[in-house]
Amino acid sequence: QVQLVESGGGLVQAGGSLRLSCVASGVFMSTYAVGWFRQAPGKEREIVAAITWSGGITYYRDSVKGQFTISRDSAKNTVDLQMNSLKPEDTAVYYCGVSRGGLRVGAVAYGFWGQGTQVTVSS
Repeated sequence: QVQLVESGGGLVQAGGSLRLSCVASGVFMSTYAVGWFRQAPGKEREIVAAITWSGGITYYRDSVKGQFTISRDSAKNTVDLQMNSLKPEDTAVYYCGVSRGGLRVGAVAYGFWGQGTQVTVSS
């Protein structure tokens, strides 16, 4: 069983930064991947970034390339999302999820989710 707990969300002004953290527990295989997703009101959950559990492969959606950085700390079993130069359109609930089938971009491929953390960017 996999359990995920997100933290680090909050209210920030446009141009500011936040660092989200996802603490993972349970049995993880090297073939798993962890993704950060976001869901704004009235919109579908979309992938922001993902990383393989081995840490060797990362993915970013085009709109956050150069702005967000995903990283994994194997000692702490955490996957962090550093978000810089935040914009009002980044406002959403951010979730981390685990895909047992490797790095995928669709939310349906992720079978385990955390409770989410709210990120609000004011203009």
